[in-house]
Parts: sequence; C-alpha cells; structure tokens
Amino acid sequence: MERSNKNMRGFLWILPSFLGVMVFYLLPYADVVRRSFIGAVDNRFVGLENYKTVLGNTAFLLAVKNTLLFTMLCIPVLIIIALLCAVALYKSKYGGIIKSAFLMPMALPAVSVALVWRILFHSQGLLNHWLGNLGIAGNDWMNTGSAFGILFISYIWKNLGYDIVLWMAGLAGISTSIYEAARVDGAGEVQCFFYITLPNLKSSLYTITVLSFLNSFKVFREAYLVAGDYPHESIYMMQHLFNNWFRAFSFDKMAAAAVLESIVLLALILLLQKSLKERKT
Repeated sequence: MERSNKNMRGFLWILPSFLGVMVFYLLPYADVVRRSFIGAVDNRFVGLENYKTVLGNTAFLLAVKNTLLFTMLCIPVLIIIALLCAVALYKSKYGGIIKSAFLMPMALPAVSVALVWRILFHSQGLLNHWLGNLGIAGNDWMNTGSAFGILFISYIWKNLGYDIVLWMAGLAGISTSIYEAARVDGAGEVQCFFYITLPNLKSSLYTITVLSFLNSFKVFREAYLVAGDYPHESIYMMQHLFNNWFRAFSFDKMAAAAVLESIVLLALILLLQKSLKERKT
C-alpha cells in the first residue's frame, strides 16, 4: 500500500510535465504527420505525393546538403576546441573568470550579433575598409562562398563557452585520486588525458554532441538577419527553406520535409547513443 502511494505521488509529480509535452510537442507533431499526407489547398489525401515533391525539389536538396555539411564540420571542431579549452581552464586559477568571458557571446541578442556581422562583412563594411588601407582588394563576403566560413566562425564563437561549461562539469566529476595514483605510477599529462580524462568523459560527450547538434540549427537567426530570405547558396539552410515555404503557404511540403528531418534527427541521435554505449562496454 505504501509503495503504491509512492508510485502515485511520483506519477502526479511528473504529470504536469507529461501533459505539457503532450500538448505542446506530441499533438502538434501528430498534426504535422497528418498534414504531410494531405494537400495544402483542398485537404485531400494525396498519399506519398508530398514526399515525392519534396525529395525532387532542388531547394530542398540544396538545403539538406548545406545543413549536413555545416553540421558535420562545425560540431567536431566545436567539441574538440571546447574540450581543450575546458582542460586548460580547469587547471587554471583564473579559469572561472575566463570561462565567464567565453559565455558572453551567449548573452548577446541575435539581432546585435547580426548587426556586428553586417557592419564587418558588408561589401562596404569595416573589414573591406581595413583591407583597402592595406592595399588588398575587398570582397562581398556574404554573397560569395566566404559566407559559409563566416557562418562557421559565428557558430563556434557563439557556442564555445556553452560547451566549455559542459566539459568542465564533466571534468569536475572525475576523482583527483585517479590522477594522483597515475602520476605515482609515472604517468605524464598526455597519458592522463588519453587514459583517464577521455574515458571518463564519454557520458558528457553524448550530451554535449546532442546539444551542439541542436544548437547548430539556431545559427539560422544570424544568417537570416544578415543575409535575408535568400542568402548565398552556400548558407541556404533547412531553416531558410521552411521559412520561405511558410511564407508561400506551402504547408504540405513543410509538413513532409519536417517529418523527414525528424526521422533523420532521431536516427542520428539513436546511433550516437548506441555507439557510445558499445564503447562503454
């Protein structure tokens, strides 16, 4: 009887969160799945026609290619740089102050960041002005292939502090006695890093990778505010596509693309989780 009362209290405790997820996530997603099988105008069942249209759409294929390329390049670079910075800061007596400095970009509004990028990288911006003073020809940075590099740097700059904090939390969970025992046995800093630090950070790696992956989709805000609805093709992301389809009332294509994207995201997260579990065993 006492056990059943505890179970009931536990259920009542999580019930508000469950209802919130149900109302604000699961039910809307179910409606998106339903809309992916009907026409946007007449609400007539069209089967897989919306999916065929999306998979044959050149804008969709371009957005998928750019989004995958951006994710595959940015996330490993961000995770590695953040890990190295976290290890260095964790051992430094000024680590807390420097960590706070790294977190400053996250406190800046996206509009302010976009304004700074526009001032710097516009064809008549400060960067071209400085280059002109040095006798170097400028560039229309946001309307050439350089736009991808600028977005890449923006993502790293914006999210580096967040990942550093997560890595430092993982480092704090490693007992110092393990390092002391290893040093007694003659292990150096490099050996401690590869044989103690990295193995004990595997659980943190999964969390940081997933969060970095999700944060990579937020870079659309800066890209949209700087380059508008139709930026250079190198930074035309899935978010641009969804935004343009929404404005064109192409809800059938939006729904089909959203379902495809959610399936891919879920598959990637499950594969990552499985690979990390296999490495632990």
